[in-house]
Amino acid sequence: MGNAGGGSSVLSTGAAAGEETPEVHVYKKRFNSEILCAAMWGVNLLIGLETGLSLLDRSGEGKVYSLISRRRFSQMAVLEVQNILVTISGRKNRLRVYYLSWLRSKIMKTEGCDKKNGWVNVGENLHGAVHFKIVKHENIKFLVIALRDSVEIYAWAPRPYHKFMAFKHFSSLRFKPLLVDLTVEENQRLKVIYGSVAGFHAIDLDTNTVFDLYLCSKPNGGTITPQCIVVLPNTDGLQLLLCYDTEGVYVDTSGKMTKNVVIQWGEVPTSVAYISSGQLLGWGLRAIEVRSAETGHLDGVFLHKREQRFKFLCERNDKVTSLGRILL
Repeated sequence: MGNAGGGSSVLSTGAAAGEETPEVHVYKKRFNSEILCAAMWGVNLLIGLETGLSLLDRSGEGKVYSLISRRRFSQMAVLEVQNILVTISGRKNRLRVYYLSWLRSKIMKTEGCDKKNGWVNVGENLHGAVHFKIVKHENIKFLVIALRDSVEIYAWAPRPYHKFMAFKHFSSLRFKPLLVDLTVEENQRLKVIYGSVAGFHAIDLDTNTVFDLYLCSKPNGGTITPQCIVVLPNTDGLQLLLCYDTEGVYVDTSGKMTKNVVIQWGEVPTSVAYISSGQLLGWGLRAIEVRSAETGHLDGVFLHKREQRFKFLCERNDKVTSLGRILL
C-alpha cells in the first residue's frame, strides 16, 4: 500500500459571512485496501485497514509504513501515557492491545520486534466486539465494550499489572448494543449509555439496573441506526444528546426530555461526530453540516463538488480526520 498521488483543496461553505466555522482542507491519499478507522499518534496517523495497520508520517513527506498485515482493524484508540494502542481487530473482532514501543521498533526496524512481546488480548476469550469507548474518571481509565449481546467494563491497572482488568459484566441484554459510552454523574455515579436498533439505553453501575432512555418509534416496527452519544459539557454528566438516523434528541440520564428541540439533518448522514469545539459534524453525500451540540443550531454547511460518502475517523485538538469516497 502506498501513495498514489497527493494534493489538497478547500471545500466551499454555505455559512453566512462573519460566522465562525472551521476551514475544511481535503488531502488525497490512496491506499490499496479499504480504510476502516484511524487514530492520531503524536502528529502522525495510524490507519486501520481491511488488510492491516499502517502509519502515515505527517511530519515528513507523507511516507506510509506498513506495521501489521493480514489482520482487519475496525476501531482503535491511542493511549500514549500507557504506551498502548487499543483495537478491535482480527476475524473474530477481538479487543487487542498493541504496545506503541513495539510499533515504533517496527518503524525504526530495531531489535525487539518479537510478536510475543508486541501485544496482549483484553480479557479471556473475549471476541465479537462491536464498539468500545475509553473514559477517564479519577485517574482511572475505563474501557467500555459492546459485544454481540452484552456490555463489559474493564479498568486500567498500572504497573506491575499494566493491563485492563475486568470490572463489570452485563449479559442477556434486551437489545443488542451497537454503540457505547460512559458518563459520570456529579463526579460520583457511573452509567453506561448504549445505542441499539430500538433506541438508547442505560446501565447504572451502582445498582446494576438496565433501563431504556429513549425508544424511537418507527412505522411498521422499523429499526434505527444510532450515530453518536454526546455527554453534554457543564451538566455534571447528567444531560445527553442522542443522535440517530437524521435526528438528535436531548434527554437526561434518567430518560427525561430536557429540551423541546430535535436536531434534524438536511440529509441522512453517513457519519456523525462530536468534536472538542462543542460542535456536531454530520457527513452527508452532498455536504458536511456543522451544528452546535448545545442548541442544534446550524453553524455552517460545507458543500461537496460532487457526491461523496464520508466517514469520521478521529479528532485531535482542532483537527478532524475523515475518509471520503467519491461516488461515480
